[in-house]
Amino acid sequence: MLPMIVHVPNVCSSLVWTRSEAGSCQSNPNAPCQCQESLEPLPLPPGQCMQGRWSQEIEEMEDKVTSPEKAEEAKLKARYPHLGQKPGGSDFLRKRLQKGFARVWIPDPEEVWKSAELLKDYKPGDKALLLHLEEGKDLEYHLDPKTKELPHLRNPDILVGENDLTALSYLHEPAVLHNLRVRFIDSKLIYTYCGIVLVAINPYEQLPIYGEDIINAYSGQNMGDMDPHIFAVAEEAYKQMARDERNQSIIVSGESGAGKTVSAKYAMRYFATVSGSASEANVEEKVLASNPIMESIGNAKTTRNDNSSRFGKYIEIGFDKRYRIIGANMRTYLLEKSRVVFQAEEERNYHIFYQLCASANIPEFKMLRLGNANNFHYTNQGGSPVIEGVDDAKEMAHTRQACTLLGISESYQMGIFRILAGILHLGNVGFASRDSDSCTIPPKHEPLSIFCDLMGVDYEEMCHWLCHRKLATATETYIKPISKLQATNARDALAKHIYAKLFNWIVDHVNQALHSAVKQHSFIGVLDIYGFETFEINSFEQFCINYANEKLQQQFNMHVFKLEQEEYMKEQIPWTLIDFYDNQPCINLIESKLGILDLLDEECKMPKGSDDTWAQKLYNTHLSKCALFEKPRLSNKAFIIQHFADKVEYQCEGFLEKNKDTVFEEQIKVLKSSKFKMLPELFQDDEKAISPTSATSSGRIPLTRTPAKPTKGRPGQMAKEHKKTVGHQFRNSLHLLMETLNATTPHYVRCIKPNDFKFPFTFDEKRAVQQLRACGVLETIRISAAGFPSRWTYQEFFSRYRVLMKQKDVLSDRKQTCKNVLEKLILDKDKYQFGKTKIFFRAGQVAYLEKLRADKLRAACIRIQKTIRGWLLRKKYLRMRRAAITVQRYVRGYQARCYAKFLRRTRAATIVQKYWRMYVVRRRYKITRAATIVLQSYLRGYLARNRYHKILREHKAVIIQKWVRGWLARTRYKRSMHAIIYLQCCFRRMMAKRELKKLKIEARSVERYKKLHIGMENKIMQLQRKVDEQNKDYKCLMEKLTNLEGIYNSETEKLRSDLERLQLSEEEAKVATGRVLSLQEEIAKLRKDLEQTQSEKKSIEERADKYKQETEQLVSSLKEENTLLKQEKETLNHLIVEQAKEMTETMEKKLVEETKQLELDLNDERLRYQNLLNEFSRLEERYDDLKEEMTLMVNVPKPGHKRTDSTHSSNESEYTFSSEIAETEDIPLRTEEPSEKKVPLDMSLFLKLQKRVTELEQEKQVMQDELDRKEEQMLRSKAKEEERPQVRGAELEYESLKRQELESENKKLKNELNELRKALSEKSAPEVTAPGAPAYRVLMEQLASVSEELDVRKEEVLILRSQLVSQKEAIQPKNTMTDSTILLEDVQKMKDKGEIAQAYIGLKETNRSSAMDFHELNEDGELWLVYEGLKQANRLLESQLQSQKRSHENEAEALRGEIQSLKEENNRQQQLLAQNLQLPPEARIEASLQHEITRLTNENLDLMEQLEKQDKTVRKLKKQLKVFAKKIGELEVGQMENISPGQIIDEPIRPVNIPRKEKDFQGMLEYKKEDEQKLVKNLILELKPRGVAVNLIPGLPAYILFMCVRHADYLNDDQKVRSLLTSTINSIKKVLKKRGDDFETVSFWLSNTCRFLHCLKQYSGEEGFMKHNTSRQNEHCLTNFDLAEYRQVLSDLAIQIYQQLVRVLENILQPMIVSGMLEHETIQGVSGVKPTGLRKRTSSIADEGTYTLDSILRQLNSFHSVMCQHGMDPELIKQVVKQMFYIVGAITLNNLLLRKDMCSWSKGMQIRYNVSQLEEWLRDKNLMNSGAKETLEPLIQAAQLLQVKKKTDDDAEAICSMCNALTTAQIVKVLNLYTPVNEFEERVSVSFIRTIQMRLRDRKDSPQLLMDAKHIFPVTFPFNPSSLALETIQIPASLGLGFIARV
Repeated sequence: MLPMIVHVPNVCSSLVWTRSEAGSCQSNPNAPCQCQESLEPLPLPPGQCMQGRWSQEIEEMEDKVTSPEKAEEAKLKARYPHLGQKPGGSDFLRKRLQKGFARVWIPDPEEVWKSAELLKDYKPGDKALLLHLEEGKDLEYHLDPKTKELPHLRNPDILVGENDLTALSYLHEPAVLHNLRVRFIDSKLIYTYCGIVLVAINPYEQLPIYGEDIINAYSGQNMGDMDPHIFAVAEEAYKQMARDERNQSIIVSGESGAGKTVSAKYAMRYFATVSGSASEANVEEKVLASNPIMESIGNAKTTRNDNSSRFGKYIEIGFDKRYRIIGANMRTYLLEKSRVVFQAEEERNYHIFYQLCASANIPEFKMLRLGNANNFHYTNQGGSPVIEGVDDAKEMAHTRQACTLLGISESYQMGIFRILAGILHLGNVGFASRDSDSCTIPPKHEPLSIFCDLMGVDYEEMCHWLCHRKLATATETYIKPISKLQATNARDALAKHIYAKLFNWIVDHVNQALHSAVKQHSFIGVLDIYGFETFEINSFEQFCINYANEKLQQQFNMHVFKLEQEEYMKEQIPWTLIDFYDNQPCINLIESKLGILDLLDEECKMPKGSDDTWAQKLYNTHLSKCALFEKPRLSNKAFIIQHFADKVEYQCEGFLEKNKDTVFEEQIKVLKSSKFKMLPELFQDDEKAISPTSATSSGRIPLTRTPAKPTKGRPGQMAKEHKKTVGHQFRNSLHLLMETLNATTPHYVRCIKPNDFKFPFTFDEKRAVQQLRACGVLETIRISAAGFPSRWTYQEFFSRYRVLMKQKDVLSDRKQTCKNVLEKLILDKDKYQFGKTKIFFRAGQVAYLEKLRADKLRAACIRIQKTIRGWLLRKKYLRMRRAAITVQRYVRGYQARCYAKFLRRTRAATIVQKYWRMYVVRRRYKITRAATIVLQSYLRGYLARNRYHKILREHKAVIIQKWVRGWLARTRYKRSMHAIIYLQCCFRRMMAKRELKKLKIEARSVERYKKLHIGMENKIMQLQRKVDEQNKDYKCLMEKLTNLEGIYNSETEKLRSDLERLQLSEEEAKVATGRVLSLQEEIAKLRKDLEQTQSEKKSIEERADKYKQETEQLVSSLKEENTLLKQEKETLNHLIVEQAKEMTETMEKKLVEETKQLELDLNDERLRYQNLLNEFSRLEERYDDLKEEMTLMVNVPKPGHKRTDSTHSSNESEYTFSSEIAETEDIPLRTEEPSEKKVPLDMSLFLKLQKRVTELEQEKQVMQDELDRKEEQMLRSKAKEEERPQVRGAELEYESLKRQELESENKKLKNELNELRKALSEKSAPEVTAPGAPAYRVLMEQLASVSEELDVRKEEVLILRSQLVSQKEAIQPKNTMTDSTILLEDVQKMKDKGEIAQAYIGLKETNRSSAMDFHELNEDGELWLVYEGLKQANRLLESQLQSQKRSHENEAEALRGEIQSLKEENNRQQQLLAQNLQLPPEARIEASLQHEITRLTNENLDLMEQLEKQDKTVRKLKKQLKVFAKKIGELEVGQMENISPGQIIDEPIRPVNIPRKEKDFQGMLEYKKEDEQKLVKNLILELKPRGVAVNLIPGLPAYILFMCVRHADYLNDDQKVRSLLTSTINSIKKVLKKRGDDFETVSFWLSNTCRFLHCLKQYSGEEGFMKHNTSRQNEHCLTNFDLAEYRQVLSDLAIQIYQQLVRVLENILQPMIVSGMLEHETIQGVSGVKPTGLRKRTSSIADEGTYTLDSILRQLNSFHSVMCQHGMDPELIKQVVKQMFYIVGAITLNNLLLRKDMCSWSKGMQIRYNVSQLEEWLRDKNLMNSGAKETLEPLIQAAQLLQVKKKTDDDAEAICSMCNALTTAQIVKVLNLYTPVNEFEERVSVSFIRTIQMRLRDRKDSPQLLMDAKHIFPVTFPFNPSSLALETIQIPASLGLGFIARV
């Protein structure tokens, strides 16, 4: 939608924009802001009427401008002495100022330029302008009365912040300064183009814009397509070098501290990265390693910079023919030697001196005898020995490390440090004056003695020549003493000379380290040189620096002028010479004959020449003749030169001394005679130097007095050469530099120092303007402004200004259309020119066209608003009218209905009242009556109830009295009875006590005992009488019963027993007497106890009652507590349930998170593993390239056949099959004869690569293991399945049995063969067959020993033979895997290939000869038959023995396991018993129970497992039973067919068997071993996807290869399987290497490789892969070999092919993405092209050669159709599409982040539309679930960010929540780059960006700015079984595979 604009008749917009300090648009009271969404009407200034003031201005501008007066023209031209012609023309400027509200720039002493707005119209003749400043003040600006110069016009805000300064409509100094400030402060952009110059402002802050992702983004891009950057300049230089075959130069200049060295370093890093040498040559690392050395010896602290380079350097980076870095070379210029002996205030000497002093405590530096820097004269003059934040000791360590890296040995390093320390001690040497003309050194002067010790020179000799000099005349030589001043100067000159020589020596060593032996094809030079300098005191160094800048500026001017001229000539427009500033007069003043340098050299030759006489010569020669030379008014020892940048005053003092650089030869000779070996090297001539590289070879230009070339002439000539001055040498080196630059294509980088305080992103306008004037930026602007600075292609002009054209003006010819329109819009034809492809505009015309366009758009907006608002108001009025009528109708009807309702209600109310009143009266009566009745009833009831209650109370009172009286009577009776009983008891107790007392007394008396004895005597007497009577009776009875004696014996016994009892009773009676006393005592005790017990009982009862009460209370309290506890329990249970739920949820979340994390880790591991594969393939390709190069380097290749060891086992690494890697061992054998120079480098590189390949293989293996482990963990966590049975089927068991038999047979055969060999070797061949021969005897002995067993096992042998006959084709005993395994064990012990080959050949021959010998043992061959029978019997016996052995071993192993488990159980039981014994009894019982429960649980689990195993065994046996039943059926059928073949012949009606055999194909393909190469060639190498393969079954080559593998597996031929698989993999690699850039080829083989991999899985026999097969497919599974390792190899190959496919996709899509997604206007007219500068960007209009979004969609359709046609797995297609969309999104977003012109509201709409088209494509292809849409999320959010509002805090919050896929750096970058395309858009304020940064400061995301466009998602290959039956596959004849047959 267009922004709403209030309708204002006859009012147009004007360029009345102003900017606040923060950079946002603001409005003055009289000129409101026009960039808001809703624009208010422009208020007119006082005194103006509402008429078309701006329309009048437009009409006046459209009129042809008349020529102004000549005087006015001269004044306007004089206004711009440096900037040339007034931009836009004087008439245009005057007319613009004649209208109010024009914005201008006025000079300001503080801010240099200030923006102001014109309040009053300017009229010719006005002496002042009334202006309104931005800070709100009004100002009267007075014009210069002489020149009447008018102020500069300000550019419209839409042009402010442009990438190229030449795109500005008004080109002048304030516009340039303001544009740089806005970009630097507001947008945080440090780079800006100014035509061909890149202006770089030092941010004093680390910025994330130099990473490898940024380098990749700029690589291959046109310079104008991307935002300005040092990488863009480097890419342009690299591209021009490769395209034009011309050397390039990048000239980096600027003040000290402006960032020159950093810019040069980043340029070199870019070259090293894009040229592919970052991982090989490491030239950039070596160059960067030289930085610490060069900075330490060449950099120093100055007042402006803590690390100022005090020399210039030019680094040539050499490239070979493939444009890869091969080496580098450094030249240095004008080392500031004077700093060694003198430093100004707050400055330092070179860093190396302070580093040495800081490291003086290091043990190896003790000999240098250093100390604090303040102790040395050469380091304490500046008074600032320490730099804040710099540790000189650490810097010294870095310097030494860099020296070691560059090959400077430790001895040389110590030599350097000795020389430097000697210089410091030399500075402390003092002189004492003897008189005015002589001086002396104190005896045994410590500094001098230390210097002499360090330098290894004689003390006396050096002391002498420091105070004397030698004068040579024509006849004799004099030794003359010198004064103290002269001696001090000579000492300083010697120190400077030594330092300069050492500097040159170090530079030579650096060049040697960077030197390459490969021939250099081209180079790119990087010149890091000082900029224009002017200080308060300027001396010889500043003069040379400014002289060099004059030369560079001249070269720059000529180059700019040349480019302008070439552009005009290319476009065939009239070319008029532009009068640009030529500084040749200034250069002539310096270097011409009798110039400043010439006069200086001449004065140096004078015997008594001085600075004063030289100054006078300068005044006499140039003061009156050259306008550029001036003399200061108050000085006779200075002069002024008008340089191109500014006037500079030079002090003559010291010029001669610095130019002569005088060093006494005697002192040099003393140093040359030094015992210190390194010191004389410094002073030798370049040709004789011992240093590794000479000045000539290294390219250095000597700046000291070393001669330029060697001479063999006279000594005088050598002396003459030695006396060249510094100025002369510098001039020569500068001329050589200019020749080098002129021979190259230059590129310019101007570094600007924004402030002197190193504050980040702080812009000092004064300092910036000084540097802009000095570096040539304004000169570029001036040359551009003098011609036609604005340039548009016809298509861009038409697209931008189509709004200014009418329909009838639009023609099919765009060029003619533009011409017609321009002739109408701009009447002055001198303001533009038409070229072949572009339109050229003079300065100011684009602003005029932009104003017309904005006016037209504003008028259109107003008209649209007027129409829309009128339509809206009309619709609103009609809607209101209809609503009013409707409301009236409804209101009137409502009122009528209300009246009728009122009448009805009135009538009804009357009736209602009548009945209501009647009802009320009747109701009142009824209520009164009912209330009366109720009152009566209640009253009567109340009285009756009272009476009843009274009677009831009386009755109950009687009852109560009765019971109370009875209770009282009973109570009295009970109390009386109780008292009586108590009295009786007391009395009886008293009587009993008395009786007891008496008894006790009696018991104690003798009479008592007598009485007792009397009683006893009587009893005894009675007993005696009884005994007598009984005796009598006994006698009678004896007599009577004599014959019955036996019968009555029992009675006798009874009597005896009675007697015994009586005796016992007597004894008891005796005892009882004793017991009575004891019983009495016990009774007394018991009574006492009874009393105590009663008392205790009472107390216990009392306590029991109390306890009962307490217990009841306690129970009640416990019940209460129990209820509370129950409640708490319920709450706790509730809480536990909730916590359990929460824990379950948290655990589930945690599980989900852990699962996601595991998936992420798995993806990371996959990605890392696949990256390693990618790296391995890259190294493999590199290895092949190196192998080819090495073969080319070998002059005479050795003849011979190389072969790969074929005995590698498949259990080894998956890459052992590769012939490329297997041949690495052969390469040293073939490369023994290369040239001497090339071998070391290539072989070291080769060994390094070989080592890297080995490391990558090991790492890959580790990663593979880890990946497998993680995948197994994932599989276990996802599906906890039961462990599959490992028992194979019946056929596999049979095959294993057969392999075991064959293995045992082979062992037997070997033993027998050895015996036969021994026997046969003893005698000759004819005797072998004789009956007495040893061989014959051996065989007969074997026959005799086995004959009995043969008879016994005859039936078993026949059964086995029948089974063998049924499968005789599958038995190949000579080609089994076991044979290969046995051989492999022997082969692995052999290290030499020849030994392996001989062993293999010998074994073959032996086997062959042995077979022949067996058949020739006798004539009839009976021995052979016997031997065959023995073999079969032995085989069967061997198998039985082996099975028994295995069973015994299994039983023994099981018993061992049981014993071990019992031992463990016993130990565990003992431990538990020991633990239980330590526990208390209760815990012991509990522990034993727990242990028992655990044991029973384990037993139950074991039993369950055994039960499951038994079930599995039962199921397995059932399957085996079915298989055996099937086999038996087939055998029976086969036997019947074999028994009755005649019936089949006799019945010709049965040809049914032929189609049956065709139907029973086994899905295998048979081929011969020698046809393998032919098979691979026809099926892989020569198969083209576009040809035959298009009409094939998808994946047919994979099916054919697998069917061939199946046949080799069926034959049990491991060599054939291995050979076929290896050849297949290598052939696929060769095809992909040869045609790896073809998408169809890569896609075809990716699909077939995956299908081959799926086939190997599907038919592997593993249950996990077999569950999707049919029964027929399961029969086709591999039976003999497990190819799991080859599956891994194929998986790796598929990953490599996938990565290659992604690279091909990226290479095809990359040129389309930026053009189609960003530049092309899919929705025409939404975004207009903004004015561009000299760096033209790629056109956004769809020409014939440009890509559009439709191009991308067509390409995506092509990719998808090809992949579907090749039968690629759907999941794999989804992954490819996801990767494609990621590439599109990443490249688009990266370019968006690096292109300021693309960050606008309209471009956001274009991007969102393009993304919607891509999503529509996904929907059409049913790929929305592929994850491709999610990869575009960052791009979608960036487009939304361009379109949302960006003003308030709510907007900031919405942006932060919306842009979750973008990083903070990306969001801030987009906001900084946001650029309005039209005046209706607004810039993003700095405060809003800061708000965003504050809100996002806690977000933890990557600081990386760009997305990794090279990132490849990890690929997976889900198992996709095929439903295609192998036996149904037909082989087309077009494949040329007639030599293979279906089986």
